[in-house]
Amino acid sequence: MQRADSEEETMPYASLDDLPPTVHRLPWHAREIFRAAFNAAWASYADREPRAQEEMAHRVAWAAVKKRYRKIGDHWIAKYGPVDRSREFR
Repeated sequence: MQRADSEEETMPYASLDDLPPTVHRLPWHAREIFRAAFNAAWASYADREPRAQEEMAHRVAWAAVKKRYRKIGDHWIAKYGPVDRSREFR
């Protein structure tokens, strides 16, 4: 990932199209989760060295995806439907 201006540093993935190729295999909602979690973690770990900042942001983003989705074979499946929000805050 490249750092250009200060806006990109606070939000490295402005759109779903900016995500790395490995994330494009996820369902749309999971990509949204990844992007939001990555950008939030990127800002949270801004005090770290760039490589550590990026690594932590990726770890946080994947953990957020895995909280709502599981991988079965080559497919990512939602653990529960979008209507069931009771488990969202656990």
